[in-house]
Amino acid sequence: MLKCASVYTHEIDDPEKAFEEIRIQLDSKVTLLEHTVGIVMCHPEFISSGVFKYISEKFPFDLAGATTSSQAVNGEAGELILTIFVMTADDIWFKTGITGEFEGCIDAPVKTALENAMAGTSESPKLALIFPPKLQLSGDTYINACQKIIPNVPIFGTLAVDDSIGYNESKTVHNGESFKAAMSFILCYGNINPRFIVGTLPLDKIMPYKGEITKSNGSYVYEINNINAYEYFEGIGLAKNGVLSESYLFLPFMIDSKKRADYDGIPILRVLASFTKDGAAFFRGDIDEGSTFTMLTCGADEVVSTTSQKARDINNLAGVNGVLLFSCIVRRMMTMRTNPLMELEAVRDIIDPGIPFMMGYAGGEISPTSVKNGVPANRFHNYSLVILVV
Repeated sequence: MLKCASVYTHEIDDPEKAFEEIRIQLDSKVTLLEHTVGIVMCHPEFISSGVFKYISEKFPFDLAGATTSSQAVNGEAGELILTIFVMTADDIWFKTGITGEFEGCIDAPVKTALENAMAGTSESPKLALIFPPKLQLSGDTYINACQKIIPNVPIFGTLAVDDSIGYNESKTVHNGESFKAAMSFILCYGNINPRFIVGTLPLDKIMPYKGEITKSNGSYVYEINNINAYEYFEGIGLAKNGVLSESYLFLPFMIDSKKRADYDGIPILRVLASFTKDGAAFFRGDIDEGSTFTMLTCGADEVVSTTSQKARDINNLAGVNGVLLFSCIVRRMMTMRTNPLMELEAVRDIIDPGIPFMMGYAGGEISPTSVKNGVPANRFHNYSLVILVV
């Protein structure tokens, strides 16, 4: 049986003190079984101060994860914090790894790292947790690379992020080391039963703009309704003089990818990032040709209301051993003027104290929208809250 615990520290100056704080919490919450792994999220300063490395060297199990801007665990929410979500079991086992640095190629480093991690076992993982770097790439790139090596395995994770302008301090982590352009991961085997929840935004906030993607390639959209993408957005007032309007970041696009081979009827959200010189629109995730879209508008209240409902849904589930939640960094921006910890504090206060959880912000969210007949519809998300229940 899987047992979980979430632990944390605010101590950033004294690595030994930070470790002792976490060790005491962990000892009071769970007895480690035969197989154990830890998922780490931390502010980048815990890396530069040496705290993360010291903790990793002290614990007798692997750690993998990524930086973030702020987090929550049972009883606590904060910005300058390091958290670890520990999973331990006798009938579930884990393999961790880190890819080589991505230098213009994703597939080869992912293939090598995953195959090395899986060497010596004939079983397929039941779950893959991945922590990619935040590069100028579509997040779908990482999912596609993984699925070539571990097809039909549910993939869940978060892109590294931080609270700097441009996210320049974001890193992925694995066993004490940090990386700017490599992906860390955890493969889970055995008697684990992952369940997934995706929260978006209220669907009653739809704006009167609709369109069909008539020409696209990956995350680049060239034509909407058979006209140049930039001209389309200029026509609805979202762009002028070749650039996006200031409001673009808070206008999620709800994409319905009807022509996907693995289409499951569940829309995903996308953020429009920029335009190319020829008027193509660059989105923070792939958009298939033939997809249709609507646009949503929302603010802090909508973010917190949808997240709160998902937290209440978790309390009503049976057989919950632990929960991971990753929320889009833009959702934090939406609450910034009111309270930058608003969403995290809602989850902290709603989730049953007996359910171990860890929540952090993501530079992009990765989760299946559904799993049907054992086949997951693995998706990359923007603006969303993704939840793993184990």
